[in-house]
Amino acid sequence: MQKLAPEKNKINIPPELRISREYKPENTIVNVKGNQIGNGAPHFVIGPCAVESYEQMKSIGEKISDTGLTLLRGGAYKPRTSPYDFQGMGVEGLKVLKSIGMEYNLGVISEILSINHLDEALDCIDVIQIGARNMHNFELLKAIGQLSKPVLLKRGLSATIKEFKYAAEYILSEGNENVILCERGIRTYEPATRNTLDISAVPILKKDTHLPVMVDITHSTGRKDIITSVAKAAIAVGADGIMAEVHPDPLNALSDSKQQMDFNQLDEFMIDMLEFVNAVKHLKN
Repeated sequence: MQKLAPEKNKINIPPELRISREYKPENTIVNVKGNQIGNGAPHFVIGPCAVESYEQMKSIGEKISDTGLTLLRGGAYKPRTSPYDFQGMGVEGLKVLKSIGMEYNLGVISEILSINHLDEALDCIDVIQIGARNMHNFELLKAIGQLSKPVLLKRGLSATIKEFKYAAEYILSEGNENVILCERGIRTYEPATRNTLDISAVPILKKDTHLPVMVDITHSTGRKDIITSVAKAAIAVGADGIMAEVHPDPLNALSDSKQQMDFNQLDEFMIDMLEFVNAVKHLKN
C-alpha cells in the first residue's frame, strides 16, 4: 500500500488567492516615488523602447519633465526575437536610467530578464518590470516576491487572464503586494495590429483583483495612428495607467522605430489625453 506523504510536506492552499477581492476588498495602491498608482487617477508612463545613450535619455527625461509627467520607462535589457538585434545596454543602461531619474525626479521602470540582474537593478530603478516573455518565469517571480520593491507584471503573449492572475499570485504569495498588472495585448491571428489588445481584461482584472492595472498601448497596437483612441478606451474601462513609447528620433531608433512617438506627437497625445481624462472625471462626478 502506498504511504501518504508526511504531514510536513503538505501544501497549505489559501482559501482565496491573495490577489483576489475576497482576500483584500480594498484597492491596493502602489507608491512609485510619490506617484500613487491605483488611487483613481490615471498615470502615464512614457519613455523609449530601449536605452541607447545618456544623451538620448537626457533629452527624453527633460521632455517628460517639461510635459509634467513623472514616470519614465526604458529598456536596459531587451529580449529580442533575433539574437542579432540590439539587446540593450545592460548594466550601463541601468546606470543611465538611475542618473536621469535622479536628475529629473522621475520614477523609473525597467525590465530585468533574470534573477542574476536583481542586485544590479535594485539600486537603479524604482519599479521592476517583468516582461511578457518572463511572465511564466516562476523562479524570477518568486525572487521578486521576496522584495518590497514595486513590480510591473506584463501579461504573457498567449496567457489567459487566469494564468496572468496566477503569475501575480506567485509574487504576492512570497510577501510582495506592490504589484501592478499590465495588459499589453495577446497574440492572435489578427495582423492589423502588433498584438490584439484585450480591453475587456482591464475591467475583469479590476473586478477580480485588488491590484492596479495599466495598459501598454504601444506594444499592444504597434501603430501610432491609433494609440490615442486605444488609450482613451483603456481609461474609459478603468485603467490606472497608460504606458507608451517616445523617442527623440524614432526613425533612427535601435529598436521598434515605427511605433515610437516623436516629441511633437507626444505633445499632441498628452493634450488629447488630458482633455479626455478631465471629461471622464466630470462625467463621474
